[in-house]
Amino acid sequence: MRGSAAFEHALVMRTSYMPPMTHLSAPALTASFAAAAALLGPLAAHAQTTIQPGYWETTSQVISPFPTKKVEKRCIRAEDVEKVIAGSPNHNYTCTYPTKEIGGGKIRLAGSCKTKHGDPVPISSDGVYTATTLRMDAYIRPKLGGLTVPVHARTAATRIGDVCPTAQVAK
Repeated sequence: MRGSAAFEHALVMRTSYMPPMTHLSAPALTASFAAAAALLGPLAAHAQTTIQPGYWETTSQVISPFPTKKVEKRCIRAEDVEKVIAGSPNHNYTCTYPTKEIGGGKIRLAGSCKTKHGDPVPISSDGVYTATTLRMDAYIRPKLGGLTVPVHARTAATRIGDVCPTAQVAK
C-alpha cells in the first residue's frame, strides 16, 4: 500500500503524487487526509490566526490497519496560507468539515471526504500545535466490501526554516 498523498490542498498539494482513484481506498484516503491535516496546522499561538509560511518537514503515518510512513519536506508559500486555513481539499477529494475548531493550540475537525464518484467517508481529527510544530491524529471510517474499516492516521510536522529551497518555491 502506498502512503503518498496529494498535496494540492495548500502547503504543497501540487508537488505530491497520489494515483487517480475511482473510489475511496482506506489507506490512500487516510494518507491524503493525514497529509492534508498537517497543512491545517501549525498556527502560531497568541492571537495569530494564520500559519507561518516557510519550509516544513511532515511525517505522515497510517497507524492502522495497514501501517505506512512517509516523510516529506514541503514549502508553504504566503499565497497558500488562506487555502491551508480554509481546509481546501486536494484534487482527488472534496472534503467538508461542519466542525472546524482551530485555536488555543488545538485543532478539531469532523466531516467527510469523497471522490467525484464515491460516497462520503466520515473523518474526524484532533491535534495540538505550536508556532513551529503540529501533531494530529485522524480517524476515518470507510466502507470496504460492505464492512466499515476503522483507519487511524497520524501527522507530525515541524517548521524547519524561514526560507524554502529554490526547487520547492518553483513548484
